[in-house]
Amino acid sequence: MKAISYSRYGSADVMEYGERPDPRVGPDSVLVKVRAAAVNPVDWKAREGYLQSGLEAVFPVIPGWDVSGVVVRPGVAVDEFAVGDEVIGYVREDFLSRGTFAEYVAAPVRTLARKPLSLSFEEAAGLPLTGLTAYQVLHRTLRVREGETVLVHAAAGGVGSMAVQLARHAGCRVIGTAGPHNHDHVRQLGAEPVEYGEGLTDRLRALVPEGIDAAFDTVGGDALRASADTLAPDGRLASVADAEVFSHGGRYAFVRPDAADLAHLAELAEQGIVRVHVDRVFPLELAADAYRLNEEGRTRGKIIVSVEWES
Repeated sequence: MKAISYSRYGSADVMEYGERPDPRVGPDSVLVKVRAAAVNPVDWKAREGYLQSGLEAVFPVIPGWDVSGVVVRPGVAVDEFAVGDEVIGYVREDFLSRGTFAEYVAAPVRTLARKPLSLSFEEAAGLPLTGLTAYQVLHRTLRVREGETVLVHAAAGGVGSMAVQLARHAGCRVIGTAGPHNHDHVRQLGAEPVEYGEGLTDRLRALVPEGIDAAFDTVGGDALRASADTLAPDGRLASVADAEVFSHGGRYAFVRPDAADLAHLAELAEQGIVRVHVDRVFPLELAADAYRLNEEGRTRGKIIVSVEWES
């Protein structure tokens, strides 16, 4: 099969497009013909070696955890999916090697759900990691409740935009940090936009003088510190970007595959409660360029890699 892979840690320049062996399908997995895969910041951070203390790389590594596609062969123990089923998945293992930037991926059924019919394959590929991260942080880590005020950083980005929509669905008031060029987009998602950068703490205090009930940090650094400084007395803080959160009494969160959570998100997408905004689509052979764009950190929504497939 054709795939993107890298044989050493480094910049996007280490990524190569070429032939890789077809995946082997285990008893509890299905072979998925990939239609689209999404780029996430964690992908290039892993490629550069920042996650090697917790995720061993078995080179060569095919990157990518998000996928949408079609089941072409179920494993012998699988009865959840059949040939022809359209699926989405957050296909993460506890090591780096067999990712989704390829024509095929062997995906454990614990990582999959049925694709929302109302979403294109490109839109659907952008749902798993961002949706699961937002859902699990909001409902498992922060335990947001109706009527609370929730702060979401980078509210126009992949995780942030999903968190805004899910927090609004939970009945929360949402404040979202974003650059001025994204403020209209953040309003459309359902949040009150506030500009990040110098003076953020003062702007947040002006908006929520009584303090923020729950803060969801996706950026780290100054954004995390501003979150901690503007919490209500019993406010909660979580970060997916900066372990300094522990020093502020908060919690660090790392998304995990969960088929039930993913199926719930797919249903919310089918109902139109959450939407996936696709910023750019690249062909598989230009995936390195998709990564370079993601690394600039200015994406609105998701960057997607599409895999050609002739019926």
